[in-house]
Amino acid sequence: MAKSTASSKNTNKPVKEPGRFTQLMRYYRMTAKQSPKSVWLAVGIGVAAFAIVFVFGFIASAGATISIIVWAVTALFVAILSAMIIMNKQSEKIAFAQIEGRAGAVGAILQNGLKRGWRTTETPAAINASTQEAVYRVVGPGGVVLIGEGSSRSRVSAMVESEKKKISKVAAGVPVHSLFVVGDDNSVKLIKLINSIYGQKRALNRSEVSVVYKRLETVGLKLPIPKGIDPNRMRPSRR
Repeated sequence: MAKSTASSKNTNKPVKEPGRFTQLMRYYRMTAKQSPKSVWLAVGIGVAAFAIVFVFGFIASAGATISIIVWAVTALFVAILSAMIIMNKQSEKIAFAQIEGRAGAVGAILQNGLKRGWRTTETPAAINASTQEAVYRVVGPGGVVLIGEGSSRSRVSAMVESEKKKISKVAAGVPVHSLFVVGDDNSVKLIKLINSIYGQKRALNRSEVSVVYKRLETVGLKLPIPKGIDPNRMRPSRR
């Protein structure tokens, strides 16, 4: 009886999530398996950063031992930081490559990456149930941005145009921009999607963004649909 009670306590005990450093090392190991060149690139950048900072500090210290030590430590931190930045970028590229072309990928990117006063919803503004092609709507300082996702530009373009007409009825005069993630030569890559949204010329202030967003909440689907892929939980393939 005592054993069963003890086992139930252990079962109910919450699982401690790994710390930030552990998560980073896990990402880096998987990135190294997926792209061994990333490790050498990060090491090369780190060594170059260390050499540049140390040489500059050595010259500036004019032979003072304490100054040389301080510059050496500084150079080491700069080298580690530079290498981590490179590995983060490589990990990001691999994660985005894993979900490129999959239905719901755009929604995941928007939910996990949008900042700077831009607002969106978890569900698309429009979706083709048979092809899983969708149009996502984002509202922010640049106005309204419609992102079409799918495999056929013609079908997705028709969906985007339909959404533009709906927007013009409830938010006349608000700039509406279109971006397409459809896999052709003129398509926006997932890794560049957020920057493409931020690149729109400012047209609305914060209060106007809120008003437009609330108006557009009345437009679109009302039925729940599955959420997209979470790129933060993606792992590079071990194959």
